[in-house]
Amino acid sequence: MAYGAPSPPPIAPRRIRLEASSFCQLRCPSCPTTTGAIQPAIGSGFLKFEDFRQLVDRNPEIERIEISNYGEIFLNPQLVDILEYAHRKHIAVTIENSVNLNNAREDMLEALVRYEVQIMRCSIDGASAETYRIYRVRGDFDAVISNIRAINAFKRQYGSELPRLVWQFIVFGHNEHELPVARAMAAELGMGFNAKMNWDPKLSPIRDENFVRAQLGDAPISRAEYEQKNGHKYLSSLCHQLWDDPQINWDGKMLGCCRNFWGDFGGNAFTDGLAAGVNHEKMQYARQMLTGQRGPRNDIPCSTCEMYQDMQKRARFIDR
Repeated sequence: MAYGAPSPPPIAPRRIRLEASSFCQLRCPSCPTTTGAIQPAIGSGFLKFEDFRQLVDRNPEIERIEISNYGEIFLNPQLVDILEYAHRKHIAVTIENSVNLNNAREDMLEALVRYEVQIMRCSIDGASAETYRIYRVRGDFDAVISNIRAINAFKRQYGSELPRLVWQFIVFGHNEHELPVARAMAAELGMGFNAKMNWDPKLSPIRDENFVRAQLGDAPISRAEYEQKNGHKYLSSLCHQLWDDPQINWDGKMLGCCRNFWGDFGGNAFTDGLAAGVNHEKMQYARQMLTGQRGPRNDIPCSTCEMYQDMQKRARFIDR
């Protein structure tokens, strides 16, 4: 391993990730937003429209922005203005880290369609109100379905196929029996369907493995099974975000990837500029860590992450 590796060339990403809101009204048991684990690095706040406008105006090379991460975007009171401005500037907006879609003003639902949001992933872990609220504490299943129907009505009104909607279903022991019903409901609502593995094996573990395997096909039913099959951690591909679409907090702090809530990388995209933020010395060093060119450093958030720790253990680093 080369500890004295030269500084890598700067990056100029055309895609970024920008948290629209770090607040969430639900209290999902294993979520780091619920537990408060995100507070030291991410804090509580909304992306301000003026910060968004200036970032976009100063960086005309940006083509795509993902706006969801640890919070619920529909709690941001300036969401409609943000979506409208992105559309005016021909920037594709995605909402793939998911929303809970419990509380959204009608104008926000219309804005998703009117301003051509590309895709939105909705976290719906059940096909009934009783099952859904076991994990989505404080959630209202009927309100979510009603909001999806409202979005579909706006899609018909505008003659648009956007946003593409995806029903994301985290598979637990308490909801596995509703997988077929949820899949059918998603089809009826014109949504894609994605069954997702639970990251916390101690929380409501799968009860009928044979049934779940039949529902998921060849997909692994646990992250441990995925790791054994593929030789690396599930979602380790997120590390590529430090190059391809770096995560920026609602206040401009550089977080690197969407998984990081341990600390920032020193720069600020709003006050220092995007180029300076994504190429801050700590970001550059982190990219060298992830490619195995440099060793871990205590002030780099990646050193805390199990993805990087697994790379070290296996001596299998990111291949760029």
